[in-house]
Amino acid sequence: MRALVTGGAGFIGSNLALELEKQGWKVTVVDNFFSGDFKNLTTFKGEVIPENVLDVDWAIRVPRPDVIFHQAAITDTTILDQKFMVRENFEGFHKILKFAIKNKAKVVYASSAGVYGNGPAPQKVNQELFPLNPYAFSKYLMDQYVFDLAKHVPITIVGLRYFNVFGPREQHKKKAASMIYQLYLQMKEGRRPRIFKFGEQKRDHIYVKDVVRANILAAESKKSGVVNVGTGRGTSFNELVSELNRSLGTLLEPEYFDNPYDFYQTDTCAEPQSAKELIGFKTEFSFADAVKDYVTWLESRSKLVPVTA
Repeated sequence: MRALVTGGAGFIGSNLALELEKQGWKVTVVDNFFSGDFKNLTTFKGEVIPENVLDVDWAIRVPRPDVIFHQAAITDTTILDQKFMVRENFEGFHKILKFAIKNKAKVVYASSAGVYGNGPAPQKVNQELFPLNPYAFSKYLMDQYVFDLAKHVPITIVGLRYFNVFGPREQHKKKAASMIYQLYLQMKEGRRPRIFKFGEQKRDHIYVKDVVRANILAAESKKSGVVNVGTGRGTSFNELVSELNRSLGTLLEPEYFDNPYDFYQTDTCAEPQSAKELIGFKTEFSFADAVKDYVTWLESRSKLVPVTA
């Protein structure tokens, strides 16, 4: 099987590309290295095309894939340039779909739980959507386009609404890296972990190894659709700190400070049934086991990218 992974030097994309290669897939990566990092691909054996999705000569440059895993996107939620965000994310996706339809390739793409905004939890795929920033709006446009397009094209398209993903190979994201990574760095230095008052905000934190498995399962789907990729459990930041303390053997109390963002999601939790029904996915890692596995991985690395929370 031949796979194309866009954004393959990024966090989720690199984990996915490496796992596909490990499973025997022939993998090509497309990444312009705007936010990705070559260090994520130092053990990758396949071809890397160093271009933006919008600029690639798809007809000539890219070998025909069986499955396109579209992970490329501008993911920084603090970027407020609406035209830039929609052009890069939605128009880039449009080009991917044109290429896929021409080559009869399946498409698995990264959507986001950001489309739910502060809608009621647990978030369900068919509930009303309230994107709170340009990034979430770009993913909303992608999902709406797929809901309509899937009725008229002969290929399978599956969107994965990622909740809060964390795990290996996210260090290059710096301030956009997961709170788990950022707090780990603070606590590793013996500093009190800084979180918004009063640490009761909840997130559905899902381990990247589970997300990679969801992508591969989605590639086997016979039906198009959009599903949640989360654990089905919201974890507060206070709980997150407790779990990191347990893994690190520390007893550091949180330092609370005011939340400066007016577009902040206060409670995310995936309703997991959609993923079970369409792609047969449910998480294998509990939150505690995922944090332990991630901390073990981080501890095995001697050099980390500094992050200031």
